[in-house]
Amino acid sequence: MPLRSATYTRVEGEWIVRSVPGSTASDRSYRCPGCDHAIPGTAPHVVAWPAGEYGSVEDRRHWHAGCWAARDRRGPGRRR
Repeated sequence: MPLRSATYTRVEGEWIVRSVPGSTASDRSYRCPGCDHAIPGTAPHVVAWPAGEYGSVEDRRHWHAGCWAARDRRGPGRRR
């Protein structure tokens, strides 16, 4: 099943956001920039990157869905 992407306009510009269902076979983990906690590759989450000419693969960030949704209401996570 292909992953679905959507483009959202936020305070800091347009973002492409993709929901990732997680995979039981994934041994990867990611660090959420919203809360600075780990996201196991097996957990559902979102991947977001700037839209347009400035967005690239290197700009992709993996977020907990709740952290992405709350990002306008709070600052970035503290490094633990």
